[in-house]
Amino acid sequence: MGPLGRRTGPVLPRTLRDGGTVSLLDDIGTALVVHAHPDDETIASGGLLAELRARGVRVVLVTATRGERGEIVPGTLDPALDETELAAAREAELHGALSAIGVDEHAWLGTAPARAAGLRDRRYRDSGMEWVRPGLAGPAADAGPDAFAETSVDEQVADLLALAENVCPDAVIGYGPDGGYGHPDHVRAHVIAAAVARSVGVPFLELAHDRDPGVEWFDLEHRRTAMTDALRHHRSQVTVDGSELVHSGGQRQAIEPSVGLRPSGR
Repeated sequence: MGPLGRRTGPVLPRTLRDGGTVSLLDDIGTALVVHAHPDDETIASGGLLAELRARGVRVVLVTATRGERGEIVPGTLDPALDETELAAAREAELHGALSAIGVDEHAWLGTAPARAAGLRDRRYRDSGMEWVRPGLAGPAADAGPDAFAETSVDEQVADLLALAENVCPDAVIGYGPDGGYGHPDHVRAHVIAAAVARSVGVPFLELAHDRDPGVEWFDLEHRRTAMTDALRHHRSQVTVDGSELVHSGGQRQAIEPSVGLRPSGR
């Protein structure tokens, strides 16, 4: 990925709606986007990231873990890979996906520049999850003390704040309070992203996948190709099947580039 540094030059006004309607994304020159695992950035926000980049917005993505505990699509990787080898494979998949979307600035939480000053780099480990009921995930019983959802919130906030102070975002974009479907890493990513947005005094915009009241909706069907191409890079986790993606466990999900944003309360 490209080097990360402070923004230079003026912030150019952006409008994602026609007719002069005020948008949440007006005047955003740099967006800091926070996700939990490789593939989340594409599944949850691939269309939006492609749109922002096409409009000249600087997008800096930070990923909290390397998805070490994720399942593997049969036939894509050796099922005997250990966590270190699987993490390396998913790092490579993420690199390819971001190239397809057009995002060239990325950091891993816990690794400089997304690491608090004076601390040695560390890796936050994928916490894993268990299904509580269909559509709702909860913590895995064997997450372990080094799991992202189990380690210090304060340390994670300090890491993300170090990155934010480096890139000077105009907004932070991330999950809503439930992380989308309850995954503990997604919920923790929400907590730290919202905290850092408050700390640096910029809006925190929550990703929304329904046209609910208070949500600004972005019709991004024209970004379907970029999003689909990016999903194909995450081949060890999902399979593209026409207009759907198939997760490693066999669950099907529509590929949906359109997305909403909801301003979070301060």
